[in-house]
Amino acid sequence: MGEFARALFDPDVPFVMYAFLTGILASVAFGIVGTYVVARRISYIAGAIAHSVLGGIGVALYAEKVHGIWWATPMLGAVVSAVAAAMVVGLVSLYSSEREDTVIGAIWATGMAVGLLFIARTPGYIEPMSYLFGNILLITRRDLWIVLGLDAVVVVLGVVFYHKFLAVSFDEEFARLRGIHVHFYHLLLLCLTALTIVLLVRVVGIVMVIALLTLPAAVAGQFSRRLWQMMLLSVVFCLFFTTMGLAVSYTHNLESGPTIIVLAAAVYLVVTVALRLKKSLASGGSRATSMHTEDSSVS
Repeated sequence: MGEFARALFDPDVPFVMYAFLTGILASVAFGIVGTYVVARRISYIAGAIAHSVLGGIGVALYAEKVHGIWWATPMLGAVVSAVAAAMVVGLVSLYSSEREDTVIGAIWATGMAVGLLFIARTPGYIEPMSYLFGNILLITRRDLWIVLGLDAVVVVLGVVFYHKFLAVSFDEEFARLRGIHVHFYHLLLLCLTALTIVLLVRVVGIVMVIALLTLPAAVAGQFSRRLWQMMLLSVVFCLFFTTMGLAVSYTHNLESGPTIIVLAAAVYLVVTVALRLKKSLASGGSRATSMHTEDSSVS
């Protein structure tokens, strides 16, 4: 860890500081939107949106390298494809008679296929593994500003519409009776999820997006009774996972994305097992006390 701490303030390796700041900024969005995703139970939709991102990245790389469109950056392609996928899934689930799981599966597979096809046709060697499994150490100053902008949008909308999202996530019928436009806020939540997924792709990659979007919120849910408490704890846990995962991966020369996910999964497993054991011991103790009381009354 000392090596990582020294690298943070080393001007010769600025990418370490960029990665560290990205983890801090993105964790706020991850915690807020991840809580909504877990509460709304739309992680499968998030998975489809995440995999469609590769299609946008591939098209953007092809447009930039082949046609010289300088503004067609991978980040822009990811944002456009993610939001488009979110809108398609949302509109189909709300207004179409098509099976939602069929549409989700189609977007999931098509996005990956389109991305790989365009990347293969793009001249020069492009390593798709950094997009599939992430490498936060590849963050540049330009990426950091984009992350800051996306993070600000997600946080502001997530906080401003907190009560609307809360109502839509837990009781749509009640929200509709209160005059809340349920369909609008459902689509808006999917768009926020899409923007957060774009941030996640830069940190842990497309394949492992769902894990970092849900695991911190799942751990936080074990210690929370209210949604806002769950959000705050989710941000803290996500910050811990990204920072510690980055430190461990840098110190031991490991892939940053998988390291972050393994750490998050390990903490989730330990917390879940520990709490279940605690409940079992507590219920066992109460049963023993009850039996002792009954025996005493009989005697």
